Amino acid sequence: MVYNDDGTHQTEGNPPVSHTPTGQKDMYYHHFISTPAFLLLTLVTCGLFNIYWNFRQMEACNDLLGRQEFEFFTWVLLSIVTCGIYHIFYQYKMGSAIVEIQRRQGKPVFENLPVISVVVSTFALTIIVDCIHQAEINKLVV
Repeated sequence: MVYNDDGTHQTEGNPPVSHTPTGQKDMYYHHFISTPAFLLLTLVTCGLFNIYWNFRQMEACNDLLGRQEFEFFTWVLLSIVTCGIYHIFYQYKMGSAIVEIQRRQGKPVFENLPVISVVVSTFALTIIVDCIHQAEINKLVV
């Protein structure tokens, strides 16, 4: 049995066989997150779990973009130093990154996502923005 770079394998004389139905997409499937579960964990931990959730979203977008657009420790530091104002800017950047990924993948584009992210975040409802972002990321990785 021969393994290819894309995770498929083949036996002599047979075409490559993927272990999963979506082939290339499976390399991003680990970025799929159950939004209700993460929302519940965020509420139960009084928001502390949301820090981890944002880390996972940054990781997913960096991976899907193919570049290091988001830096977790910079986000934490600047969000603390600016008393949360940087977090609103970050939500805009995350929305813009998701729109860019949607365009690259030829998926339906949520054009107003960056603006909606800022408006909703301004009213201290960033957890709702995280749910929207996660729903859009999940559409990109399945």
